[in-house]
Amino acid sequence: MSATPQPDFTWTDQFLLGYGQMDATHREFVDLVAALLAAPDAELARRLDVFADHAERHFDEEREWMVTTGFPATECHLDEHAKVLASVHEVRGLLAGGRHADTCRALARELARWFPGHADYMDASLAQWMVKRRSGGIPVVLRRGSAVPAETD
Repeated sequence: MSATPQPDFTWTDQFLLGYGQMDATHREFVDLVAALLAAPDAELARRLDVFADHAERHFDEEREWMVTTGFPATECHLDEHAKVLASVHEVRGLLAGGRHADTCRALARELARWFPGHADYMDASLAQWMVKRRSGGIPVVLRRGSAVPAETD
């Protein structure tokens, strides 16, 4: 897993996995977590609701891909999604009482910490699986700002 993120959690090409639908959904995930991190207390509940709706659609989309294609690591991947959603729903309940802004902010920080590792390991495997099933090969991902090692003689 990656180190604790800065408060300005933003999309970077390092998150690209080479499966367009997944990359677009992940970009939205990052944008919504960033909005949670930056939200004033009065907007936290609304922004968490928007994020929760996104996360449910996002995880349902990935579940559908895994189930319909026989992805080997489906159960492990779905378990991780379920744990994230359980935390989101728990914090939504706490916020409904009008308090617990600190808990919501802690959740947003944890989502920003969790996402890069989840994407690098679990989602990258799924992206490769999906591309391989469609095209017979794995995705080629070009990331801006990535250094290409120089060849040595």
